[in-house]
Amino acid sequence: MNNISLYTDGASRGNPGPGGYGVVLLWGQHRKELSQGYKRTTNNRMELLAVIEGLKTIKKKEIPVTVYSDSQYVVNAVEKGWLTTWIRTNFKGGKKNPDLWRAYYELAKDFKIKMVWVKGHANNPYNNRCDELATAAADGGNLLEDEGYEG
Repeated sequence: MNNISLYTDGASRGNPGPGGYGVVLLWGQHRKELSQGYKRTTNNRMELLAVIEGLKTIKKKEIPVTVYSDSQYVVNAVEKGWLTTWIRTNFKGGKKNPDLWRAYYELAKDFKIKMVWVKGHANNPYNNRCDELATAAADGGNLLEDEGYEG
Protein backbone atom coordinates (compact mmCIF):
# COMPACT_ATOMS: atom_id res chain seq x y z
CA MET A 1 0.00 0.00 0.00
CA ASN A 2 1.97 2.99 -1.27
CA ASN A 3 1.37 6.67 -0.60
CA ILE A 4 -1.05 8.86 -2.47
CA SER A 5 0.72 11.90 -3.92
CA LEU A 6 -1.38 15.06 -3.98
CA TYR A 7 0.15 17.93 -5.95
CA THR A 8 -1.63 21.26 -5.53
CA ASP A 9 -1.41 24.87 -6.66
CA GLY A 10 -3.50 28.00 -6.49
CA ALA A 11 -3.49 31.13 -8.59
CA SER A 12 -5.15 34.51 -8.70
CA ARG A 13 -5.10 37.26 -11.27
CA GLY A 14 -4.73 40.16 -8.91
CA ASN A 15 -4.87 39.50 -5.19
CA PRO A 16 -7.84 39.62 -4.82
CA GLY A 17 -9.02 38.86 -8.32
CA PRO A 18 -10.20 35.96 -10.42
CA GLY A 19 -8.54 32.79 -9.16
CA GLY A 20 -8.36 29.07 -9.49
CA TYR A 21 -6.84 25.91 -8.15
CA GLY A 22 -5.24 22.89 -9.78
CA VAL A 23 -4.70 19.39 -8.40
CA VAL A 24 -2.89 16.31 -9.66
CA LEU A 25 -3.56 13.13 -7.65
CA LEU A 26 -1.30 10.12 -8.16
CA TRP A 27 -1.68 6.62 -6.72
CA GLY A 28 -0.04 3.66 -8.39
CA GLN A 29 -1.11 3.73 -12.04
CA HIS A 30 -3.99 6.12 -11.30
CA ARG A 31 -3.92 9.82 -12.08
CA LYS A 32 -6.67 12.38 -11.60
CA GLU A 33 -6.66 16.11 -12.33
CA LEU A 34 -9.00 18.67 -10.78
CA SER A 35 -9.44 22.41 -11.23
CA GLN A 36 -11.99 25.15 -10.68
CA GLY A 37 -12.03 28.91 -11.08
CA TYR A 38 -13.57 31.63 -8.91
CA LYS A 39 -14.70 35.16 -9.74
CA ARG A 40 -12.99 36.94 -6.85
CA THR A 41 -10.60 35.35 -4.37
CA THR A 42 -6.98 35.36 -3.19
CA ASN A 43 -3.96 33.27 -4.01
CA ASN A 44 -3.71 31.87 -0.47
CA ARG A 45 -7.35 30.79 -0.51
CA MET A 46 -6.80 28.94 -3.79
CA GLU A 47 -3.61 27.28 -2.49
CA LEU A 48 -5.54 25.94 0.50
CA LEU A 49 -8.69 25.07 -1.45
CA ALA A 50 -6.59 22.94 -3.81
CA VAL A 51 -5.49 20.79 -0.85
CA ILE A 52 -9.05 20.54 0.49
CA GLU A 53 -10.59 19.58 -2.86
CA GLY A 54 -7.83 17.06 -3.52
CA LEU A 55 -8.37 15.38 -0.14
CA LYS A 56 -12.15 15.29 -0.68
CA THR A 57 -11.72 13.06 -3.73
CA ILE A 58 -9.66 10.40 -1.90
CA LYS A 59 -11.79 7.39 -1.03
CA LYS A 60 -9.12 5.21 0.63
CA LYS A 61 -8.49 7.26 3.75
CA GLU A 62 -6.25 4.59 5.28
CA ILE A 63 -3.52 5.22 2.67
CA PRO A 64 -0.98 7.90 3.74
CA VAL A 65 -1.11 11.11 1.67
CA THR A 66 1.86 13.29 0.79
CA VAL A 67 0.75 16.79 -0.19
CA TYR A 68 3.17 18.70 -2.40
CA SER A 69 2.58 22.47 -2.42
CA ASP A 70 4.61 25.50 -3.43
CA SER A 71 2.75 27.50 -0.77
CA GLN A 72 4.84 28.04 2.34
CA TYR A 73 1.67 29.51 3.90
CA VAL A 74 -0.09 26.15 3.64
CA VAL A 75 2.87 23.88 4.36
CA ASN A 76 4.16 25.85 7.35
CA ALA A 77 0.70 26.32 8.89
CA VAL A 78 0.33 22.55 9.08
CA GLU A 79 3.89 21.30 9.56
CA LYS A 80 4.91 23.96 12.11
CA GLY A 81 1.69 23.62 14.10
CA TRP A 82 0.40 27.13 13.48
CA LEU A 83 -3.01 25.77 12.48
CA THR A 84 -3.45 23.99 15.81
CA THR A 85 -2.87 27.30 17.60
CA TRP A 86 -5.21 29.17 15.25
CA ILE A 87 -7.97 26.62 15.89
CA ARG A 88 -7.41 26.70 19.66
CA THR A 89 -7.51 30.54 19.77
CA ASN A 90 -10.42 30.80 17.28
CA PHE A 91 -8.21 32.64 14.77
CA LYS A 92 -7.55 35.46 17.23
CA GLY A 93 -5.74 38.46 15.80
CA GLY A 94 -7.51 38.35 12.47
CA LYS A 95 -5.85 35.27 10.98
CA LYS A 96 -7.18 34.93 7.46
CA ASN A 97 -9.24 32.18 5.84
CA PRO A 98 -10.70 30.59 8.97
CA ASP A 99 -13.49 28.97 6.92
CA LEU A 100 -11.03 27.05 4.75
CA TRP A 101 -8.64 26.26 7.59
CA ARG A 102 -11.49 24.80 9.64
CA ALA A 103 -12.60 22.74 6.64
CA TYR A 104 -9.05 21.46 6.15
CA TYR A 105 -8.65 20.71 9.87
CA GLU A 106 -11.83 18.60 9.98
CA LEU A 107 -11.01 16.79 6.73
CA ALA A 108 -7.40 16.11 7.75
CA LYS A 109 -8.54 14.18 10.84
CA ASP A 110 -9.44 11.26 8.56
CA PHE A 111 -5.99 11.05 6.93
CA LYS A 112 -2.31 10.59 7.67
CA ILE A 113 -0.92 13.64 5.87
CA LYS A 114 2.62 14.82 5.30
CA MET A 115 3.10 18.26 3.74
CA VAL A 116 6.11 18.87 1.51
CA TRP A 117 7.08 22.26 0.11
CA VAL A 118 8.22 22.31 -3.51
CA LYS A 119 9.72 25.26 -5.35
CA GLY A 120 7.12 26.77 -7.65
CA HIS A 121 7.71 27.35 -11.37
CA ALA A 122 10.74 25.06 -11.23
CA ASN A 123 11.44 21.60 -12.58
CA ASN A 124 8.66 19.59 -10.93
CA PRO A 125 6.36 18.49 -13.77
CA TYR A 126 3.38 17.81 -11.48
CA ASN A 127 3.64 21.18 -9.75
CA ASN A 128 3.94 22.83 -13.15
CA ARG A 129 0.84 20.97 -14.34
CA CYS A 130 -1.07 22.16 -11.27
CA ASP A 131 -0.01 25.72 -12.08
CA GLU A 132 -1.32 25.30 -15.64
CA LEU A 133 -4.63 23.94 -14.33
CA ALA A 134 -4.98 26.73 -11.73
CA THR A 135 -4.21 29.59 -14.11
CA ALA A 136 -6.43 28.14 -16.85
CA ALA A 137 -9.26 27.85 -14.32
CA ALA A 138 -8.73 31.46 -13.18
CA ASP A 139 -8.78 32.64 -16.80
CA GLY A 140 -11.67 30.43 -17.88
CA GLY A 141 -15.42 30.69 -17.93
CA ASN A 142 -17.75 29.03 -15.43
CA LEU A 143 -16.23 30.93 -12.49
CA LEU A 144 -17.87 30.29 -9.14
CA GLU A 145 -18.42 32.63 -6.21
CA ASP A 146 -15.89 32.16 -3.41
CA GLU A 147 -18.56 32.53 -0.76
CA GLY A 148 -16.05 32.35 2.08
CA TYR A 149 -14.17 35.30 0.63
CA GLU A 150 -17.14 37.35 -0.53
CA GLY A 151 -19.03 36.71 2.71
